[in-house]
Amino acid sequence: MNSVKVVAHTKRWLSSSSSSSSKSSSKSIPWISPLQYPKTTPKKPDPPTTTTITEAPKKTKFISHESAICSIKREKDPQRALEIFNKVSNQRGFNHNNSTYAVILHKLASSKKFEAVDALLHQMTYETCKFHEGVFLNLMAHYSQSLLHERVLDMFSLIQLIVREKPSLKAISTCLNLLIDSDQIDLARTLLLNTKKNLSLEPNTCIFNILVKYHCKNGDLDSAFEVVKEMKKSTVSYPNLITYSTLMGGLCVRGRLQDALQLFEEMLAKDQIIPDALTYNVLITGFCRGGKADRARKILEFMKKNGCNPNIFNYSALMNGLCKEGKLDEAREVFDEMKGAGLKPDKVTYTTLINFLCRVGDLEKATGLERQMMHLQKAKVLFCFVLLESCCFKVETSDALEILDSLHKHWSDMRKSSRRIGLNWLMKNRKLDKHVAIELLELHGGQSPNKCTSFPLLVRCFGLWFVDEKTNRLSVLTDTQVKRGQNKYGYLIARKKV
Repeated sequence: MNSVKVVAHTKRWLSSSSSSSSKSSSKSIPWISPLQYPKTTPKKPDPPTTTTITEAPKKTKFISHESAICSIKREKDPQRALEIFNKVSNQRGFNHNNSTYAVILHKLASSKKFEAVDALLHQMTYETCKFHEGVFLNLMAHYSQSLLHERVLDMFSLIQLIVREKPSLKAISTCLNLLIDSDQIDLARTLLLNTKKNLSLEPNTCIFNILVKYHCKNGDLDSAFEVVKEMKKSTVSYPNLITYSTLMGGLCVRGRLQDALQLFEEMLAKDQIIPDALTYNVLITGFCRGGKADRARKILEFMKKNGCNPNIFNYSALMNGLCKEGKLDEAREVFDEMKGAGLKPDKVTYTTLINFLCRVGDLEKATGLERQMMHLQKAKVLFCFVLLESCCFKVETSDALEILDSLHKHWSDMRKSSRRIGLNWLMKNRKLDKHVAIELLELHGGQSPNKCTSFPLLVRCFGLWFVDEKTNRLSVLTDTQVKRGQNKYGYLIARKKV
């Protein structure tokens, strides 16, 4: 019962409150017609926010000194190599050292980029790393090859400035040797005077040997012996085996064979210097050139008795001397002795014997040697060409053409320079038969003859009026195969046809 009353009262309170509120709202808000009520435009939804993910920059791999050196060595373009050198120097914590400078300087100097070399040398004066003089010895060689001899001396002077040490005796001898070999005597004298005055270095045996070599090369043996006298005043510069070998070589060249032998005995008796195979070869070659191959053979026997085993160069020199004197049987004995000593003959040894056997017409023995030299690379080509030259020398055209048959299969293996040398020799010595010339020209096979080989042959043939049925065949060959110098070929053929 009470609950019903509470509900009734509640309804009554709600109704009164709602009516009162409607009255108050009607008084405060003016009435607006639905026709005049503005249409509400719906708001456009905000565009979806795009989140861009920025990748963090990748860390570049640190390039070590070893990697930089390998990259510079592999790079063929010197400008690109220099860019690599500069790029690695921009790395934090990277400083160039002697090795990186050495490899880039060698790369630039080999390409004759000497302005860049000078810029790097200037930069090196501000570096704090330790440099070695080997960098400058290498640059000396490059400047000498480029005929920049004064720059050779400049590199020597930079050693003390950049290496911060006095140049060693090796540096002095290297610089002196380069200047002497280039006949830059004034610069060599300047080097020696400055060395003595500013560096207080006493010349050693190596430095004096360079001077001995220079005097012997120019035939001034008196000055060479004066240098040797000066050498004997000090233990630092006392003459050694190279000194005596150089002097003996100079004497042999001048034909003073007996003096060379006396000097050899003096070296053994007084200075007790033991000769090596190179020293013996100087005497063997000298006596063979002087037409005394028998004395040279005695020197070889003396060499073996004194415990020095002859090498292939000693035997080849003696064989060459015996062949020149026509002593082919003795030369063959030396050849067999060399093989019995366990030495393998090389191309020079074989061709020496084959050449002289062909000259005397003993093709049977020459062919026998050819079978023995088959283990050598391209031995067949070498053998055929020697035979060809020998037959042409004796104007044995029929034999030469037979050899051409054998050579045809291997002609393409020979370098163009080798073919050119041989053909020039044949033309120069007027040992060129017209048939041999035509066959040689056609032996180019699938290769186009070049101007250095074919054109001189054509001039030779037409110059000797070798115009016959072969001419038409030759003109077709030149028209189809010769690209360069075609006008010259056509001119020759047309001229002779007129």
